[in-house]
Amino acid sequence: MAFVIDKEKCIGCGACAGTCPVEAISADGDQFAIDPEKCLSCGACASGCPVEAISEE
Repeated sequence: MAFVIDKEKCIGCGACAGTCPVEAISADGDQFAIDPEKCLSCGACASGCPVEAISEE
């Protein structure tokens, strides 16, 4: 399973990047993106997102 960020819901706050233990999330302009090769699928980013823009795919 992989986690993805819904670009429509993302507000660009960076909370997800701050909770990722392996730094798999980076800024992509004014939005954020998850590197699937680094992601551990731990769910920390989804838990840290205040607008629930991250989900498992």
